[in-house]
Amino acid sequence: MSREAQVKRRQGEASATCPLQLTQISKIMNLFVLRHGLAVEQSIPSFKLDRDRPLTSEGRKKTERIAALLKQLEINFDIILTSPYLRARQTADIVSDALGASKALVISQNLVPGTSLRRVVEELNERRAQITNALIVGHEPDLSGLISVLVTGKPGLALELKKGGLCKLEIATLRYGRCAVLQWLIAPKVYTRAA
Repeated sequence: MSREAQVKRRQGEASATCPLQLTQISKIMNLFVLRHGLAVEQSIPSFKLDRDRPLTSEGRKKTERIAALLKQLEINFDIILTSPYLRARQTADIVSDALGASKALVISQNLVPGTSLRRVVEELNERRAQITNALIVGHEPDLSGLISVLVTGKPGLALELKKGGLCKLEIATLRYGRCAVLQWLIAPKVYTRAA
C-alpha cells in the first residue's frame, strides 16, 4: 500500500463524522511545526515589547542543533512561514540558512500570537500546489492549539510544544479541522542530547 493510501486510510478511519474529499488529493503535505527557541525574558527592561525579544545565546545554539538535525534528515522546505516577532524570525532564519532555504522564508502576520490560526491554514492552502514540505515557526499556545485542531478536530488536546520543540504532521487535504496524522513530536532535550 502506498504512503498516500495509508494516510488516506488512517484519516478516513479517524473520523467518520468528518469525511475527507479524497478526490482533490494530489500529494501528501508534510507540515512541520516549530516553536521559537529560548528567548530573553519579558522582564528585562531593554525589551519593553514582547515582539522585540531576541533569542538568547542558548536559544540560538539549540535552534542550530534542530537545524542540523533537519539537514541530517535531508528535510527541505518549499515554504517557511514565520511569525514577525523577532525570536520566531531568528529561529526561522537559523533553520533556513542551515538548509539553504532563505528564498522559502515568508513572514506571516497570521502567526502573530493570538491571531486565528484558521488564517494560517488558508495561507498554506493558497500555495498548496507548490508545497510538499512546509514549516511554520511561531508561539504557544497557538501552535499546540493548531496541532490539536488538525489532529483531533478540536482544540484542547493535552499537548505542549516546548521552546524549540518540533512536530511533524502528515496531511492529505489541509483544512481547519481534523485532517492530519501526527508523525512525531520532538522535545528539544532529545535533539540537544544527541548533538
